[in-house]
Amino acid sequence: MNIGRNIRGLVATLLVLASGTLQAAYPERPIRLVVPSGAGGVTDSLARALAQIMSTNMGQQVYVDNRAGASGIIGSQAVATSAPDGYTLLMVFPSHVVNPSLFKSIPYDTVKSFAPVTLVSNVSMVFVVNKDLPVNNMKEFISFAKANPGKLNFATVGAGSLGHLGAETFNTMANTKIVHVPYKGSPQALSALLAGEVQMYVVASASSVVPHIRSNKLKALGVSVDTRLSVLPQVPTVAETLQGFEVGGWNGILAPAGTPDAVINRLQQEVAKAVRSPQLKKILENEGAIGVANTPAEFEKVIQRDIDRWAKLLMEMGVQKE
Repeated sequence: MNIGRNIRGLVATLLVLASGTLQAAYPERPIRLVVPSGAGGVTDSLARALAQIMSTNMGQQVYVDNRAGASGIIGSQAVATSAPDGYTLLMVFPSHVVNPSLFKSIPYDTVKSFAPVTLVSNVSMVFVVNKDLPVNNMKEFISFAKANPGKLNFATVGAGSLGHLGAETFNTMANTKIVHVPYKGSPQALSALLAGEVQMYVVASASSVVPHIRSNKLKALGVSVDTRLSVLPQVPTVAETLQGFEVGGWNGILAPAGTPDAVINRLQQEVAKAVRSPQLKKILENEGAIGVANTPAEFEKVIQRDIDRWAKLLMEMGVQKE
């Protein structure tokens, strides 16, 4: 009896040691970080910088795989159906939590198909207008828009994008009627604004418009969060004129559901280490973003909060699911 118990105890000890060795060995091969949008823009820039730092720190390559299309659904599905082993990750942005309110059918469950790893950063948007628009601040812009209902247009990178939601929230709170004009991507939307095809663009990448603001090709009227950006300290918050306005974006990391907790925790720690690095801090600052690196449970709350928040707004807007 004692011999049997000793053998069973030895086997259990060996299994625990083996399990610990396997967990300690992660990662043993390159990690794919899927970005469900095209190259360029704040999410892609942050993903590439993050991947580079994590590659160095983890001793295995972390590489970005752009899977654009269908408001991020194509890339997200690729990760949802991948093995839950920590070698395929997803860098999401707010369209991930907006899609359930826009589409009748999505080939995965926005919450249950994924395991949250961490919220990487919070991102502010910048309200920019064409240089020829006869306004110089947000108060003047609101007055001008009210005097010209339906005659002004705003550019976005697509229906349901953060810029779209931010502009529609602005329309609601300011009682304006600025018309939505979607474009294929940020470069096209920015070009349209510079050419005067549209009058406003709520852009999620501060770095893409800072040179145009400094050269007086665009006017910056406000930032969408409740604090000014260090990269644009002279630009007030929208809330300084429109009390209570705050619409921020974010970028976060998800893994396929069922990924072991040990792997999730290791990834969260590596992202947190990268976010604290001077290299990523500088990139975040230039993009008008702030590093977060919170816990998986905290990120899960952000996801559910924003699913509910944008569902309410889109219902109030009368948006029908496609």
